[in-house]
Amino acid sequence: MNTQHDRDVLRELAAQYMEVAQLPVQREKMELWKALNRGKMQRPMVLIDQLPWHELNADGELTLKTTDPFCRHIEHEMRQTLYKWNHFPVDMVVEPFITIPKSIRNTGYGLTVEEDTQITDTVSDVVSHRYHNQLQREEDIVKIKDMVITHDVEESKRWMEQAEDLFGGVAPVRQSSGLQFHLGVWDTLSVLMGVQNIYFDLVDRPEFLHACMERITSSVMSGIRQAEALGIHNDTASLCHCSHTYTDELLPDFGQGKGPYAQNAWAFGLAQLFSSVSPAVTEEFELPYVLRMAKPFGMLYYGCCDRLDDRLDLVKRIPNVKKVSCSPWSNRDVFAEKIGPDLVMSNKPSPALLVDSVLDCGEIERDLAHTLQAARRNHVNLEYILKDISTIHYQPQRLTQWAETAMKVVNR
Repeated sequence: MNTQHDRDVLRELAAQYMEVAQLPVQREKMELWKALNRGKMQRPMVLIDQLPWHELNADGELTLKTTDPFCRHIEHEMRQTLYKWNHFPVDMVVEPFITIPKSIRNTGYGLTVEEDTQITDTVSDVVSHRYHNQLQREEDIVKIKDMVITHDVEESKRWMEQAEDLFGGVAPVRQSSGLQFHLGVWDTLSVLMGVQNIYFDLVDRPEFLHACMERITSSVMSGIRQAEALGIHNDTASLCHCSHTYTDELLPDFGQGKGPYAQNAWAFGLAQLFSSVSPAVTEEFELPYVLRMAKPFGMLYYGCCDRLDDRLDLVKRIPNVKKVSCSPWSNRDVFAEKIGPDLVMSNKPSPALLVDSVLDCGEIERDLAHTLQAARRNHVNLEYILKDISTIHYQPQRLTQWAETAMKVVNR
């Protein structure tokens, strides 16, 4: 139940949010993202995401003040958005409405992670994991169930009505179209089996891993079909894997999707553990499955921390791929030579440069300029996504300094 206090907090915050969201620069940035995504980059684009939020609240900007769980969810999203805008906006786009979710549930794959953990930071969620192998025998494969996706239409309606009542006269409200699919099922198998066990099975029991992948891929395909039948693919999401998705084809304007179906939506895929195997192993054990999962979607972001410069020819065979991750483990010069003009080189600058005892902005600038020069030599469409930031030594100004350095590089 919303209290008057919660209502007052959210309306004041929404007023601040809308003041930012209505700035002309939001549309200017959206158009720059559309130019990049159509392969006609005007300049490289920059975003910062996946932050150590527990290190950023020294001044209380992120402290939640509401009490109702529904209100706290909305407040949390708005406070994080405003924090990023106030301290390191780079090329983020703040859309001119408040987005609330739909009441959608996914049962998952029928297994929960079993692990031993070692806490490495008692304040954050930085944890070392040792996963138990739950898929050791052929008969274990049936433990992987088809996901079941449901949409509580009445609850979604209540959430929308509640949000409209909270923000009426202050901010327009939009409801998310639904789900964005994560096709990186090797990440799931990694936590169900343990990475080392998978590496052994790639050599000793390849047919067993193929059977596991067939089962988990079938589960994903079932989920995609269910979301299609329910009309809950997220065609209005402006981000996919930390990158803005504005495109002429799918999302030409704020919230203006083409319908909540897979053909109008983005998905993302990855196979991070394959950085330590050959491209031939990737071709055998990842490609047949991601080809099937990616096919229904309008566009795909592929890759994360995996090395891909030596297997871009395989990535290009994935249907509807639009952006490809160039992680710190990829050779940027080789990546830029191979990616071509039709895809976006989504470079991940190393967050390790943020954790030296003294922040060296000169080194950061040289690192970013190296990537930019490689992209320019090869006429490549480039974005920088700084992410996976575990720590900044409780010095939030480091992110501001990185952002200022990055924007200097891309604007000169």
